[in-house]
Amino acid sequence: MASGFFALFDDIALLMDDVATMSKVATKKTAGILGDDLAVNADKASGFASSRELPVLWAITKGSLLNKIIILPLVFLLSAFAPMLIVPILMIGGLYLAYEGAEKIYEYFVPHEKVHKVNSLEQTKTPEEILSEEKAKIKSAILTDFILSIEIIIIALSTVTDQPMSVQVMVVTLIALLATVGVYGIVALIVRMDDMGYKLISMSGGQKGTLKST
Repeated sequence: MASGFFALFDDIALLMDDVATMSKVATKKTAGILGDDLAVNADKASGFASSRELPVLWAITKGSLLNKIIILPLVFLLSAFAPMLIVPILMIGGLYLAYEGAEKIYEYFVPHEKVHKVNSLEQTKTPEEILSEEKAKIKSAILTDFILSIEIIIIALSTVTDQPMSVQVMVVTLIALLATVGVYGIVALIVRMDDMGYKLISMSGGQKGTLKST
C-alpha cells in the first residue's frame, strides 16, 4: 500500500517535471504574440478616466478568461479530429490582426475627426455616452484578445503534440492562464503607473530627490 502511494507521488513528480520543461518551450514559442497581446491591451485599457481604468481592465480580463474557456476545448477537439483546419484558422487570425495593424497605421497618417476630438467636446459627453464608449472599447479589446488567444493556444499546442494528452492539457492551459493573468497584471501596472508616480511625489514631502539634488 505504502509503495503504491509513493509510486503515485513519483508519477506526479515526473508529470510536473515534463509540464515545467514543455511550458518553457511553449512560452518561448509564444513570447512574440504575448508581447503583442500586452501592447494591444495596454492601448485598449488606456484613454479612460483614472477611476474607470481598473474596472474597464477587469471587464476585459473577465472576457479574456471566458475566451480561454471557449477556445481551449475547441482547439483540443480540432487537434484530435480536424487538424487540417488549424492552419487556415491561424491564417484568418493573422489576416485580422494585420487588418487592425494597417488600420492603426492609416489612422496615424490620415487622422480623422473621430480620433482627434476637441477637448471641449469631450467634456460635453453625457454619462450614457461615456458608458457606451467604454462598452465599445471593451468589446473591441475582447474580440482582439479572442484572436490572439487562438494564435497563442494553437502555437503552444504545436510544441507539445508529441507529448501525452495529460501533458498537453496542462501545458496549454498553463500558457493560456499566463496569457491572461500575466499580461493583464502587467497592463494594470502600466495604466496605473502615473498614480504610482504621484504617490511617490507625495511621499517625498517636497524634498529633492537623489537625482535632482545632484
